[in-house]
Amino acid sequence: MEKIVFEKDRIRNYVKTVIAGKIEKLKNFIEFTLEASRDIKKTPKYDSMREEMQEEIYQMQKQLAALNDLKRNMLKVLPAATKRVQLGSLVITNKARFYISVSLGEFFFEGDRFYAISPESPMAKKMMGMSPGDDFTLNKIYQKVVEVL
Repeated sequence: MEKIVFEKDRIRNYVKTVIAGKIEKLKNFIEFTLEASRDIKKTPKYDSMREEMQEEIYQMQKQLAALNDLKRNMLKVLPAATKRVQLGSLVITNKARFYISVSLGEFFFEGDRFYAISPESPMAKKMMGMSPGDDFTLNKIYQKVVEVL
């Protein structure tokens, strides 16, 4: 069976690009909503519509702050190879591929499924310090660490 080689630095850059893209898209949504709120004419429902739009803008600004936190946290992620699971590790188990970095969730890179998870997540906490060959069970699902990059 041919071994698949993963380039962790390219995966790291991809995650950073995804976060940057989400930030840009959200900034555009916020700007669009601000423009739309300025264009609303005085109507009987004017105040309630503006209030709803302001609430929507507030929620998007909270999401934007969270994405900016992810972007900042990616600066702490180590690009170097690791022997044991730690922040910055790419962990290949018999079930999935985990990138211990930020809480981005599932993503696809070059046709392969990965999960970018925070070091504070239950999965990452369970795997921290493990080496290839170690195994664990989380939520009644058994996994074996095949590779740590």
